[in-house]
Amino acid sequence: MGEIKVGTASWTDRTLLDSGWYPASADTPEKRLAYYARRFPLVEVDATYYSPPAERTARLWAERTPPGFTFNVKAFSLLTGHPTRVSALYKDLRPDTDKRNVYPDDLPAQAYEEVWTRFLSALDPLVDAGKLGALLFQFPPWFTIKRDNKQYLLEVARRCAPLRPVVEFRHASWFDGDNAEETLGFLREHELPFVCVDMPQGHRSSVPPVLTATADLAVVRFHGHSDKWTSKDIHEKFGYDYSDRELRDWAPKLRELAGQAEQTHVLMNNCYRDYAQRNAATLAGLLDTWRLTRYG
Repeated sequence: MGEIKVGTASWTDRTLLDSGWYPASADTPEKRLAYYARRFPLVEVDATYYSPPAERTARLWAERTPPGFTFNVKAFSLLTGHPTRVSALYKDLRPDTDKRNVYPDDLPAQAYEEVWTRFLSALDPLVDAGKLGALLFQFPPWFTIKRDNKQYLLEVARRCAPLRPVVEFRHASWFDGDNAEETLGFLREHELPFVCVDMPQGHRSSVPPVLTATADLAVVRFHGHSDKWTSKDIHEKFGYDYSDRELRDWAPKLRELAGQAEQTHVLMNNCYRDYAQRNAATLAGLLDTWRLTRYG
């Protein structure tokens, strides 16, 4: 069985800070990240979806965590075709527009290329420290299975090389009928890691929990099963506390998945209060990784 790392998709969420998970002594960003990194070997940076990171910030992340710690970084919204706030773009690249949100086609080609270059180069401190795990490309619900979109996946891989992009779909077309075999075959052919998800079913964005590895890295993200999945309130959408029984049921499945890959990243994305941290600790214990991956 390959190595399994368990972590959460956030360590700075306001409701987490209010939950009491951090001790009173962890009263600065530096101390909170250090506290988190003593308990988990992996974290996903979600803030980079909303605003591209600064190289100085990535350097601080690298300096404040122990050897062997891993950061997965979520791709900036513009790079996955999501609507992107003009104010989130680099100041010198903002188009002259009255629009609040823009898409890639709203930018001059040279500006779009520069966004890619700056986003990736800002992560250099993590790369140099050996702490960058994967770049999460979570595509929007309108990113359906079609030729152009598959070509864009190859473009993403080319642009990111030698860094490792991982792919999360949010449209059922990728797994409708025979499309499942086509999708997974395409990813395997091009050694693109597939992000398995646990999420509510029956919605336009729903993807079934297909547990399989398409490359030497496997990734699983747990979104929860909130009955308010369509809510605009992000905490209602992801505010789901997994039961111990649910996590026990997942443990053998994750061990089996880890047998297909050299490394498996398991991330709790049910980020409301300390749900993700508690669930991740329980799951790590069930996977017998707690002693192996815990720092301190």
